[in-house]
Amino acid sequence: MQTALNRNRLVRSIAIIFAVLLASSGAVFNPGAAFALSELRQIPGQTASDDTAGESPAEEESEDPLQLPMPDPLVRKDEPVTENSNTGSDNGTGTATAAEISFDISKAPEPVRRMRELIVEAAASGDIERLRPLLGKGMTQTQVSLVETTEGPVETLKGLSGDSEGMEILAILLDILSTGYARIDAGTPEEMYVWPYFTEKALDSLSPPEKVELLRLVTAGDFADMQEFGSYNFYRIGITPDGQWKFFIAGD
Repeated sequence: MQTALNRNRLVRSIAIIFAVLLASSGAVFNPGAAFALSELRQIPGQTASDDTAGESPAEEESEDPLQLPMPDPLVRKDEPVTENSNTGSDNGTGTATAAEISFDISKAPEPVRRMRELIVEAAASGDIERLRPLLGKGMTQTQVSLVETTEGPVETLKGLSGDSEGMEILAILLDILSTGYARIDAGTPEEMYVWPYFTEKALDSLSPPEKVELLRLVTAGDFADMQEFGSYNFYRIGITPDGQWKFFIAGD
């Protein structure tokens, strides 16, 4: 009997000591509890919401932090504007005519739109030979040089290009036809749709966006030379109201 009593006292003493050790460590002994891995790795005093406090929502991570605006289209849909013509044409009346400048190709006659489209398609192909049927023959042949030549128009354009295949000329055609156009000598036999519209604008009247548009065609040095010269003198394209490609020349 005395032995059993001593054994019970020993067991109670060991239990009390074990409980004190557990209490001092802050743990609660529960043999039936199972701890998840995330709970075992949690720092004491830290709540579950603290684990994700510094994380950003997925939708915020996908946003563009720069928020850059998209550029406006090069060809604008503005209403036509009237400018004093740089050509000095007076139609025989002694007074200078005004040019109508537009950035909306849909306002041009259908034959003009069609010819412009054909030129763009040919130039974009990279094959200068595709211009040949558009350049005409004989009296309706497109003027491609300010001086007379015995060469055909395609051969002349190749000679003017900075490369042997005429790629530079094709690129110039595309750049020029991407700008607005000027309608000159309206209502007369000399009526013409001319690209780029800079041919009919005073260079000192260009707005900053218009200057940028011009510098897509020429260098800053060329622009300075034009200002000294007094007008635009790079390549220009002329199409008659009935869709004839009249000229593609440089100079003034």
